[in-house]
Amino acid sequence: MALTLGLLSARDLRRRLALGLDLRTGPFRFLIRSRREDVARGLERLYPDFPLEVDGFRDFHVRVDAVAGLRRCYKPQCNFWHDEHAPFKPLPLNHAFPLLEWGMNWCIAGYAQHYLMLHAAVLERRGRAVILPGDPGAGKSTLTAALALSGWRLLSDEITLIDREDGHIVPLARPISLKNQSIALIREAFPEAVIGDTALDTHKGSVAHLRPPPISVARMGEKARPAHIVFPRWRAEATARLTRHSKADAFIHAATHGFNYSLLGRLGFELNAALIDACACWDFEYSRLEDALAAFEELVA
Repeated sequence: MALTLGLLSARDLRRRLALGLDLRTGPFRFLIRSRREDVARGLERLYPDFPLEVDGFRDFHVRVDAVAGLRRCYKPQCNFWHDEHAPFKPLPLNHAFPLLEWGMNWCIAGYAQHYLMLHAAVLERRGRAVILPGDPGAGKSTLTAALALSGWRLLSDEITLIDREDGHIVPLARPISLKNQSIALIREAFPEAVIGDTALDTHKGSVAHLRPPPISVARMGEKARPAHIVFPRWRAEATARLTRHSKADAFIHAATHGFNYSLLGRLGFELNAALIDACACWDFEYSRLEDALAAFEELVA
């Protein structure tokens, strides 16, 4: 049986984390180091189903720890290091776990150039993958969390990875970032949901992360065929409704929200065009999660 993080004792997890915890998420391996108890607690709560590796090549070596010096005593801070280089400014000490999540996203977005990468969530149901681009405040992560907790396979909350060889979507299945009112909303709608500690007063407001369903993690090696691109928008009192979205506009949106569209040049254009050709494109307005879930079930029925 493969070793997963949840099989470690609390003591062994913290020992490994201090020396370097070799964690696989989708196609990437992260060697994570930290002496922060909140980082260990977050991994323990949100990553128990993820496989651990023993040796071999690691894609990213990262660390989250307290900042040394006078900051240990006055307004303590933490920082994220990649290959012992700190790409961000330090944050308050209680933001350590969200900082690890943001740093891992930064690593993938900055270095995984062998994929076309879009800033979008993506889930799969009945063999059909649905991509959810979302502007801030559109309700993307809330909808993603509700779908993942309702039987949909989570592939990613933040970064959609398009395979350059076949145009299929490569899963990541990492924790879903919930913000502000979404945290209480998901807790109320799904009492069984496992949600980590809430970090207050981040640059995104209050942030907590939702544990991905075990089946989504178990199927991280299975790619999915894109079928729909849905642009969600939460609006108070709105009736759940899907309407056709222009493919030309969807192409431009995907290109402008791609992490590496310009970097890939002609290949980025061709991959993006193939994606849009393969998908039906929709606008989706909703206010109630139960209505949204019913509409998405209908979409892939």
